Amino acid sequence: MKSMELSNALKERIGYTLELRTSKIGHEEAGQGLYLSGKAGIGDVVSFYPGVIYSPFNYCSIPGYPRVDAGNPYLISRYDGIVIDAQPWGTGDEARQFWDGCFDRRTAKFSGNNQGTKVDILWRVLSKPQENKSLIQGAVVERRNPLALGHFANHPEKGAQPNVMVCPYNFYLSETRMRPYIPNLVFGGDEEVTMKRYGSLWIKSTSANDEDSVVPPAIRTLVLVATRPICDEEIFLNYRLSNPKKRPTWYHPVDEDEDRRRWS
Repeated sequence: MKSMELSNALKERIGYTLELRTSKIGHEEAGQGLYLSGKAGIGDVVSFYPGVIYSPFNYCSIPGYPRVDAGNPYLISRYDGIVIDAQPWGTGDEARQFWDGCFDRRTAKFSGNNQGTKVDILWRVLSKPQENKSLIQGAVVERRNPLALGHFANHPEKGAQPNVMVCPYNFYLSETRMRPYIPNLVFGGDEEVTMKRYGSLWIKSTSANDEDSVVPPAIRTLVLVATRPICDEEIFLNYRLSNPKKRPTWYHPVDEDEDRRRWS
């Protein structure tokens, strides 16, 4: 079954699927937009955020470190410090197959405006991230997953409102039958990690006997959830960029007060 056939079958089953088309956003960097075809209700999970997952302990292994955002607009973080790099996923592929997290340019139909400035390009050439692909444990995943396109959602134009919000979701590894449908790999592998929380931070624990410090093994990822009914329209996500001094010209805050509370 081709990806389009799978997408149509999903729409018949749950009432909607996702498509990539030219965005209706007016600036040139918008590139491809994410569109929902069909109808989704409030609270429906409309998309997964695919890619390679990095814990805070592996930040130095993110490609391009320390300027990880240079030419890569497909990074997103959770409140617990987890970072997901969706660039290697591209637009998926045409089969359920073994995926090792490598960036496949044959399937990555990204916008041509994501290479960054000349300074960003120079930095990528000069930087030497502590990258070790052998630490990414590959898995057989459904690369045709029509909902694994959350990284193509654009930020709304000035005066417009988002129609989805990002929510953390943990797929626990005991759900083995679900594994092929989770479009993520964990840098360092999916093994159980012993951590301890200090305020808002998780720190790797040196004691494996602390009952309160054991975090169940899980794939910690993100999903996009509808905040209102959506019908045959483009998906918009509030990016809530953290640094007001480095915001791109096309970015307009949806709610300045909310952003200030989020990053204060």
